[in-house]
Amino acid sequence: MSAVGRQAGKTFESLTRSRSFRLFFFGQLVSVTGTWFTATATSVLVLRLSDSGVALGLNTGLLFLPVLLFGAFGGVLADRHDRRRILTITQALFMVLALVLWWLVRTGSIQLGMVFALSLVNGLVTAADHPARQSFFMEMVGKEHLTNAVSLNSAVFTGTRILGAALAGELIHRFGLSSAFLIDGVSYLAVIGSLLAMRPADLDRREPSPREPGQLRDGLHYVWTEPSLRRPLLVMAVVFTFSFNFMILLPLAAYRTFHGDARTLGLLSAFAGVGMLTAALIMANRAPQPTWRRLTVFATVFGALMVLEGSMPTLALGYAAMVPLGFAGMSFAITANATMQLGARPDMRGRVMALYGVIFLGSTPVGAPIVGWAGQQFGPKAGFALGGIAAMAAGITGLWLARTARLGAGAAYAPSVEPVADAVSAGMRSEVVPPSTSSTSNVAYQPGS
Repeated sequence: MSAVGRQAGKTFESLTRSRSFRLFFFGQLVSVTGTWFTATATSVLVLRLSDSGVALGLNTGLLFLPVLLFGAFGGVLADRHDRRRILTITQALFMVLALVLWWLVRTGSIQLGMVFALSLVNGLVTAADHPARQSFFMEMVGKEHLTNAVSLNSAVFTGTRILGAALAGELIHRFGLSSAFLIDGVSYLAVIGSLLAMRPADLDRREPSPREPGQLRDGLHYVWTEPSLRRPLLVMAVVFTFSFNFMILLPLAAYRTFHGDARTLGLLSAFAGVGMLTAALIMANRAPQPTWRRLTVFATVFGALMVLEGSMPTLALGYAAMVPLGFAGMSFAITANATMQLGARPDMRGRVMALYGVIFLGSTPVGAPIVGWAGQQFGPKAGFALGGIAAMAAGITGLWLARTARLGAGAAYAPSVEPVADAVSAGMRSEVVPPSTSSTSNVAYQPGS
C-alpha cells in the first residue's frame, strides 16, 4: 500500500472498523447539511424581523438556555437508558420543529416571538440529545478509536458547513427562507434511518445505571474533585461563553461591516468551515493524546485570530481570516471533547459529557446576549475583540498554571486508558455501551444535527 493510502486508511480508521459508525457518519453527512441551512436561514430571519444584534444573541441564548438548566439531567438519562433510542426520538423531534418553522415562514405568519419559542423548545430537545450523542461515540467505536471518530464527526459538521452555509445563502436568495427549513426537516430522515439500521449486537453497550437518588450530585462531585476534568472545564467555560459565540457576529459583519447579503453571510461561515474541516482531518489522522498544554495553546491562538478577524478592513481579507480562525477553534474543541471523554470513568461518562455540554452549549445564554449586545452597540469588531481577549486570557492563564504545576509540555493531561482500566478492575461497572457536535464540536456541534 502506498504512503498516501496508509495515511488515508489511518484518517478514516474508525469508519473502516465500525459499521455502526459508518451508518451514523453518512446519516450525519446528510442531516447536518440541512442543519447549516437552518442555522443560516434563522440568522437572516431574526435579523429581518428585528434588525437587532441583541435579538440575534437572545435567540441563540434561548436555544441553549435549557442545556444550561437541564443538561446535567440529560446526562443522567444517557447513563440510565439506551442512547440509540434517545437519539432516535430526539432526531424525530428536531425534524418536527424544522417543519413547523418551514410552515410558519411559508405562510407568512412567522413572528419574532414564535422564533424565540421554537428555539427554546429546540433547546429542551438538545438538553437530552447532546449527552446521549457525545457518550454514544464510545459505544460505536470503543476507546481505541475514540479520538479518530470524534475528529471525523467534527469533519462532518465542518465539511457540511462549507457546503451547507454557502448553498443556504444562494438558496435563500433564489427561493426564499422557507426552502432552507424544509430541506433541513427532510434531511433528518437520513440520520434517523442510520440509527434504526444499526445492529444492537455491534454496539459496545454497557449495563444502564440503575435509578438511584443523588446520581446528579455524584456526577457533579466527581468532576469537581478530579483535577484532570475540573481544570479544562474552567478554561472551556471562558472560551465557550465569550469566544465561540462569534457566529452571532457574522450576520452583523456581513450586513453592516461589509454591506453584503445572505450570500455574504453564507460565505463567511463557509470559509470558517474550510479551516474547521482541515483541523478535523488533521486531528483524525494524527489522533494525538489530548494534553493540558495543547488545550491552552489552542485557546490562546484562537483568541488572537478572533481579534485579527475583527480588524479586517475588506471583505476579501475577512473571508481569508475566517480560515485560520476556524482551524484554531476546531482544534480547541476536539481537544476539549477528547479530554473529557478519555478522562471520565465509564460509569460516569454520560454525566461528564452532560456537564461538558452544559459548558459548551449551556454557556451560550450567558455569552450570546453579551456578544450580541457588544456587536449591536459598538460594532462587530468590538464583539470579536471581546471574545478574542477572553480566550487569550484563559489560554495564557492555563499555560501559566501548566508551568507552575509542572504538568509538562508533552505530558497527557487527561487520564489515559490505564487509570480507567484500573478503576474498572477495582470493581466499578464495566463499560459495555458508548459519539455531535463540536462541535463539536463537538466544536462543531449544532442543535438538531
